[in-house]
Amino acid sequence: MTQADRDRLVALKKAKDRKMTQRQTAEELKISERQVRRLLARLREVGDKAVLHGLRGRSNRQIDKEQEQKAVEILTGDLYKGFGPTLAGEYLAKMHGIEVSKETVRKWMRAAGLWRSHKQRLTEIHQWRERRERFGELVQWDTSTHDWLEGRGEEEIYLIKMIDDATSRLFGRFVRSDSTAENMGVLEAYLQRFGRPLEFYTDKASHFVTTPKKNHPVRDEPLPPTQIGRGLQELGIGWIAAHSPQAKGRVERSFQTAQDRLVKGLRVAGARTLEEANYYLETEYLPEWESKFTVIAACADDAHRPLGKQHNLTASLSHVEQRVITNDYTFRHDAKVFQILRGDVKPRMRGSALRVEVRRNGEIAARFEDRYVELKECLPAPKTSTTAVRKAAANSGASTRSKPAKSKWMSGFFERPSPTLGKAIKISNATS
Repeated sequence: MTQADRDRLVALKKAKDRKMTQRQTAEELKISERQVRRLLARLREVGDKAVLHGLRGRSNRQIDKEQEQKAVEILTGDLYKGFGPTLAGEYLAKMHGIEVSKETVRKWMRAAGLWRSHKQRLTEIHQWRERRERFGELVQWDTSTHDWLEGRGEEEIYLIKMIDDATSRLFGRFVRSDSTAENMGVLEAYLQRFGRPLEFYTDKASHFVTTPKKNHPVRDEPLPPTQIGRGLQELGIGWIAAHSPQAKGRVERSFQTAQDRLVKGLRVAGARTLEEANYYLETEYLPEWESKFTVIAACADDAHRPLGKQHNLTASLSHVEQRVITNDYTFRHDAKVFQILRGDVKPRMRGSALRVEVRRNGEIAARFEDRYVELKECLPAPKTSTTAVRKAAANSGASTRSKPAKSKWMSGFFERPSPTLGKAIKISNATS
C-alpha cells in the first residue's frame, strides 16, 4: 500500500465515522460522491483493502505466457547458449524488448531446462584488504589467455587489462601476443588517456621481473630491471609485485566476469577479428562495466599525474640497450654497423656509452648523454662470387690464376765440382 492509498483510507474512515460528509470526502479525494459511496460499501466488506485496485498484484497470464514462449525460443538458439538468467534478462530487454526481472527469466529458463540452480560451495577464504582511497593510486595490471572469439576468425588473441583499485574502473585492449611490446602499447594508451598513476600492481611475469639465470653464481647486487620496469622508472611510476593470484584478486575477478559476459557479447556482436573485438570492447563492454560495476572512490581527488614535456613515451616505452662507441664513431647493433654522422660527433664520444632505442615501429634511435644523434647504417662491401669468376674465365678460355714460375735452384747441382776433403771439414766445423 502506497502513501496515497493510506491518505485515501484515512479520508474514507472519517466519512464512515461521520466526521466528514461524503461531499467533503469527494472533494478531498477528487472523485465523485457516487464513487465515495462505492468505496464506503467496499470498506465495510473487505476493510482496508477497499482502496486497492482489484487487479493489483495479479499478472496478465496470457501476456506472460506469450512473453515466456518468445523468450524461451530466443534463449534456446546457439547465439545465447550458456547465458545465465541475469545476463539473459539484460539481452532480452536490450535486443528483443522483453523487460522482465531476472527472477522471472530464471523461472522461465528453469522450466525450459536452460538453467539449473546449484548451491554455491564455500571455498578458501582470503582476507580482503581495503580499497585505495583515490582513483589512480593503485592500478592492477594483468593478461588473460582465453578463447575470446570461440573459434571465429583469429586463432588466438589476448586481453590485457588495467583496473583501478579504488573505483574498479577498467581499461583494456585485445592483442595478438602477451609480449613486452604489446604490453607497452597498452600502457602507452592508458597513460595518454588517464595520466601517470602512482603505482602498478602486477604478477611476476618475465616482462615485469628479471629472472635469475640457472647455473650462474648468485649476485650480490640486484638484477637489472626489465624493459617495462625501466620504462616505469623513467616515467616516475611505482611498481609492486603480487606474490599470489589472490593478492590481485580484483583484476582476476574481472577476468572471470569477462570470460562470461564479454565472450557472449562478442558472440552476439559477431566479432571475428582483433579490430572488431576491440571495437566492441571499447564501445559496448567498457561503458557497460563502468555503469554497473564501478564504485565511487573514498576520496574524490584524482591521483593520476599529467605527462610533462620531460616524459617521452616513445623513448621510455622502447627496447633500450647500451652500446660502446668505437674509435671511428660507429657501434654495432643486431649484427649491423651504424655510423654517427659528422655533424653530431663530439670529442669525448670515443669509448663512451650510447643509449640505443629500438622503437615499437622498428625504427632505431641513439642518444648520447641528453641529445639524440643522427645515424647512418654502414652497408658491407658486396661479396664477389669466386665460382662465378672461375666460370667466366673458363668460358673465355683464360686461366683463373697465373701459375708460379718453376724454381731453378737444382739446375746443374750435380754438375758442380765438389769441395776437397779438407775444405769440407772446415765448412763442417764452422757450421757446427
